[in-house]
Amino acid sequence: MTGRQRERWHRRTGAAVVAAVIVAGVGLGAGGCSGGDAAAGDSRGGDAVAVLHRAADRLVDAGSSKARTSMEMASGGTRVTIRGAGVYDYRKRMGRLKVLLPQDPAGATEHRPITELLAPGALFMKNRGAGVPPDKWVRVDTRTLSDGNLVTGGATDPFAAAEVLRGTRTARYVGRTEVAGTGVRHYRGTADLAAAARRASGGNKGALAAAAKGFATAEVPFDAYLDDEGRIRKVRHRFSFVGGQQKSPVAVASTTLLYAFGASVRVRLPDDDDIYAGKIAER
Repeated sequence: MTGRQRERWHRRTGAAVVAAVIVAGVGLGAGGCSGGDAAAGDSRGGDAVAVLHRAADRLVDAGSSKARTSMEMASGGTRVTIRGAGVYDYRKRMGRLKVLLPQDPAGATEHRPITELLAPGALFMKNRGAGVPPDKWVRVDTRTLSDGNLVTGGATDPFAAAEVLRGTRTARYVGRTEVAGTGVRHYRGTADLAAAARRASGGNKGALAAAAKGFATAEVPFDAYLDDEGRIRKVRHRFSFVGGQQKSPVAVASTTLLYAFGASVRVRLPDDDDIYAGKIAER
């Protein structure tokens, strides 16, 4: 298979490959997102909407950080949580996460951690399973995913999570609190994915635009916790969608925790020969 043929193949199958991380490995459907005029905060919180619009830029100023992610999904009485941890470079828009899938409903199967490499417009996964050799990577063009990889990778790209806040429509300052021992300002509001896509960096513009069109609603309720330098320490988005084999809405709460700013980040993307071009087994 030539490089061009491989790219076309991944564009056709990318959404199904990544969705299978949740559909097959977790037992819930994969799909969309939801997302929200300016209510200013008080004097301590400043103009809440303006502050949140700048939050992603403050991460770029910081350069990098460590990250922990949690994605909770609930549908039809079934609830699962997917957790991840790693590092992210906000200037290069690149990161690395280890994603842990939950046990199967019987509690018998332990899944090997999936290594995910995040890059502008692309997601690379290793230890994918489903017939993919353990030494091979699966590459997916995130612009082809109906959720822009906010949900179906099992972890929201940390910078994409921040750039969703560029679409903040309404927000209010809730008050001071702490996140992992750090004093933060808590904001609550609603973002609009289409507005976020228009203001996003080049690497996330296409993915967020796809999410705005692919989800049941482009409005995303959120809670954001910013430190005194305006950097996101924690952000929690709440998504709801109908997709895959699900007939009832799937509720998703995606939480991203950022810490250890300035951490060393080294991400080496796979060579073409290391990317799997075969058929992904269906489960």
